[in-house]
Amino acid sequence: MTAEPYSLKRHICLITGAGRGIGAEVARVVAAAGASTVINYHTSEREALQLLEDLTARGCQVMAVKADISKSRDVEAMFAGIQAEWGPVDLLVNNAGVSLKRLLTETSEAEWQQVMDTNLKGAFLCSRQALPAMVRNRFGRIVNIASVWGLRGASCEAVYAASKGGLIALTRSLAAEMGPSGICVNAVAPGPVQTDMLNQELDHDEITALAADIPLGRLATPGDVAATCLFLLSPAAGYVNGQVVGLDGGWKV
Repeated sequence: MTAEPYSLKRHICLITGAGRGIGAEVARVVAAAGASTVINYHTSEREALQLLEDLTARGCQVMAVKADISKSRDVEAMFAGIQAEWGPVDLLVNNAGVSLKRLLTETSEAEWQQVMDTNLKGAFLCSRQALPAMVRNRFGRIVNIASVWGLRGASCEAVYAASKGGLIALTRSLAAEMGPSGICVNAVAPGPVQTDMLNQELDHDEITALAADIPLGRLATPGDVAATCLFLLSPAAGYVNGQVVGLDGGWKV
């Protein structure tokens, strides 16, 4: 292990959906660890630019790039811009995601497609762009933000769970495919995380009841997820590959 097991100096890290929530916290943590950090956003421009300003003021090397990661043209342009400015991405966090809480029989084809395009296709497109340079350099880290529902399924969230289950399968498959090239691919599968997305779905009483059902007595924070991502991106996790790290406080053990 290196003298700085969690240092990301001399690395370029792209975090998708990093304008707010989990992605923004991951950006803060990897930037503090020394990585040149790319904040990808699509609709959260105000939040992303504020984060860019905050991290730059702290002396971090950061850029913000608007791109719809479900569109191949946007993804290609984003990676070309990063390459021209800094060089190839060697750390990738596929975080961008949308949720859908609805009975399957009430779900439209367009809603299915939106969830799959963002949660699964986006990770495919970004990984596909990042991997050639990682293979050439015989080094890379990809961390996919999945969900406990991708492992266990969820009533009224079948489409969301299916997208995250697909992301877990993609993680394990890429780990086997890319391991010989020195690339580690892992996933984090959080349980409930205290974010705006969760607050839009559940009221205060429901969140309180949910926290009481978790052995640690609280929901995860974006910081909990970011800390796990930092480990998986760092030299300390150089022999961790193809793993799905459950992050649910013992809720679904």
